Amino acid sequence: RGMDAAGLTLKLLLVGDSAVGKSSLLLRFTDGTFEPCLKPTIGVDFKVKKMVVDGHAVQLAIWDTAGQERFRTLTPSYYRGAQGVVLVYDVTRKDTFAGLESWLNELEMYTTKSNTVKMLVGNKTDKPDREVERREGLQFARKRSLLFIETSAKTQDGVQHAFEELIIKILQTPGLWDKSAEKQGVQLMESSAQQDKSSCGAYCPL
Repeated sequence: RGMDAAGLTLKLLLVGDSAVGKSSLLLRFTDGTFEPCLKPTIGVDFKVKKMVVDGHAVQLAIWDTAGQERFRTLTPSYYRGAQGVVLVYDVTRKDTFAGLESWLNELEMYTTKSNTVKMLVGNKTDKPDREVERREGLQFARKRSLLFIETSAKTQDGVQHAFEELIIKILQTPGLWDKSAEKQGVQLMESSAQQDKSSCGAYCPL
């Protein structure tokens, strides 16, 4: 049957440590611009972008969360209902790569959909002083079934591709967006979805 993803709004999140370039990636993707001196995000930033992927017109609601520790208390509510999550680290800072583990744990705790599509993004590839090799990122992603791509918000390398790949994967996982299309039945759906989670019902991500 043909997927009807027309007019679909998808909720995407950007998470990761402070100063890894989440806001720069978002700005590059939504506005096509790059600002070398963006201030740290306070709480959360939000942008909407319409695009056509694989012949489907989708509207993306992209939430950019603060990576700074003192704003982290805000995040649980942002995770709710997200269909896609982009985990960002800075390839020139090993500590931001090491921090991914705790972000993944947080995702496990707070995402409401078990089949949320997750993508790992190694940003700032334009910089010479790399501390995390591409294969390390790839290994980490494979081990945890994440999509993986390296980007540079500055040169825009990989940015568009990253979001497109994420959306294609979401569109290939109808359990993520199908039921949101029929808002009326959502309450019923949710409770029955809860029940068959244990038996990994219709929404088994594998």
